[in-house]
Amino acid sequence: MSTQSAAEPVVIRSAQDVGDLVNSGAARGSHAKLIVLLALGGIFLDAYDLTSLAYGITDIKQQFELTSVGAGAVTASISVGAILGAWFGGVLVDRLGRYRVFMADMLFFVVSALGCALAPNAEVLILFRFLMGIGVGMDIPVAMAFLAEFSRLRGKGSKGSRTASWSTAWYVATSGCYVVIMALYFLLPEAQHGLLWRFTVGFGAVPALVILLVRNKYMNESPSWAANQGDLHRAAEILTRSYGVRAVVAEDAEAVRPERDRPGLAEFARLFRSRYRARTFQALTIGLAQTFGYNAVAYGLPVIIASILAQGDLNTISASLVLNLVFAVTGGLLGMRLANAVGAWKLTFGGFAVQLAALVVLALVGRPEGTAYVLFAIFALGAFMFAQAAGPGAHFMSFASLSYPTTMRGTGLGFNQGTLRVGSTLALFFFPVLSSALASGVFWVIAVAPLMGLVALLAKRWEPVGHDADALEAEWQQAKAAV
Repeated sequence: MSTQSAAEPVVIRSAQDVGDLVNSGAARGSHAKLIVLLALGGIFLDAYDLTSLAYGITDIKQQFELTSVGAGAVTASISVGAILGAWFGGVLVDRLGRYRVFMADMLFFVVSALGCALAPNAEVLILFRFLMGIGVGMDIPVAMAFLAEFSRLRGKGSKGSRTASWSTAWYVATSGCYVVIMALYFLLPEAQHGLLWRFTVGFGAVPALVILLVRNKYMNESPSWAANQGDLHRAAEILTRSYGVRAVVAEDAEAVRPERDRPGLAEFARLFRSRYRARTFQALTIGLAQTFGYNAVAYGLPVIIASILAQGDLNTISASLVLNLVFAVTGGLLGMRLANAVGAWKLTFGGFAVQLAALVVLALVGRPEGTAYVLFAIFALGAFMFAQAAGPGAHFMSFASLSYPTTMRGTGLGFNQGTLRVGSTLALFFFPVLSSALASGVFWVIAVAPLMGLVALLAKRWEPVGHDADALEAEWQQAKAAV
């Protein structure tokens, strides 16, 4: 690749040249930054839709006369859809491209949000929550692929910091969800508070519609994906449009299309080849540990505060908002800022350690008596969420996305997300049952999750931040060809 002067075009001879150009940070187009923001907008929708029923589940139980098992089915249905959406969506992200899948899951968000808001019974609500989950499952692999592939390798705006930024977007969304709930709490007459959950869920269609409206002007395919499909000319066009780089393809350029396994289990088998096996298992274990703890605590916040901490409706909404906005968003920002300097491994390890300590404290405190003990318990919840956002919550995505080259990234993310959603489904389904049966003893069960994460990190000290998976894959392929 040559860049003889600022006025001369960038000459592309291979997919690695495209990756090197993006990784170096030499290309910094405004459209590329907007694509990153739109990808984060997709993650915002994921978190908003997953959180939107956290407060309203009590009203849903009353309106539809549900048992604890029925309520668990409503909350868990979105995760069941997310499992399928992630597994199949991840493969489609690699086969069809990032742009097409991103647009498809935005449509899922619009239709499912409106369907949930208008659901006449629990069965219809479960159906549309399931469809919403498919959109969520599809979105995570494609959004993380955009964040990784429109970012430089190191420095400001690096892959490590931007893949970690998903955590901040997530907690801004959950905070925004509670802001919407609080606004509706004061706007609606008290007799209509049972409808809060419908308005909250339906509002999730608005940002998805906004993204769909601006997609044609700003959104574009990943140049690295296009180049790795053998279409260097399309990659050059994307670089010109999104980065403002005058990119041209050399006449002697060699475009090599990726080897494709037949659709099915063979797609996922690539993740378990010798050079990726250990990373795949570690990323999955870290993901399972953080998602089980997060789903039990963060999505269970209203239940924890209202039942275990015995607080009323307004205190429950206010405390949930403060915990997300003050502790979680702050933690997410810190995790993003420290990604390059500290690395994902250390931040994730420290986060799991603080989570374990916070859960032990909550289990020992039990059901607090008196304002001081209630505030102490809420502070422990805040410590858990701060550590989650700064550590495993931010950086388990770095392990899942930066461990693989462009040609495998969607599949790797989809497999990771789909499989760990099994853990979140179990957490969402069983948490209402366990919290009713065990009260504060449920925190001992949740504490197993960060402990499992610590063990996985100690088993392999692998640092994904600053790692160029595409360059290493190219070296392996060249060595294979030479043999």
